[in-house]
Amino acid sequence: MSTIKRFEDLECWQQAREFVKYIYGLTKKDGFQKDQRLVNQVRGSAVSSMANISEGFHRNSNREFMKFLDYSRSSIAETISHCYVAMDQGYILEAEMKNVNDQANILWKKVNNLISYLNNFPNGTKKVTENNARSRTNKTN
Repeated sequence: MSTIKRFEDLECWQQAREFVKYIYGLTKKDGFQKDQRLVNQVRGSAVSSMANISEGFHRNSNREFMKFLDYSRSSIAETISHCYVAMDQGYILEAEMKNVNDQANILWKKVNNLISYLNNFPNGTKKVTENNARSRTNKTN
């Protein structure tokens, strides 16, 4: 059992990266492109969901890491909200909105499971190991 030494090895960060790729793809659609302010907001919140995981990973304690994971969850919710605006404006289809929700739900669960794991070690140094992080982030409940 090895300790995770890079944020890139966290499954929640990998899932956030996929989420960002999908959001960028949606915002490149012709109609969406015309609403540059919304494009910037939805991209920014999606990127923030990913960036907060990496920033938190490099903090000194699990408590700080969990704070940034919570910021990541907030950014996921913000991204979903922006996408509802995009759907209401006709920029994305209902099926695309469902895919946003599905991907966000997977990401949300992975972040939540990592928070639950880290709660076992709130004051100590990070105890994220490859096996524990993978088993926790693979749960779907």
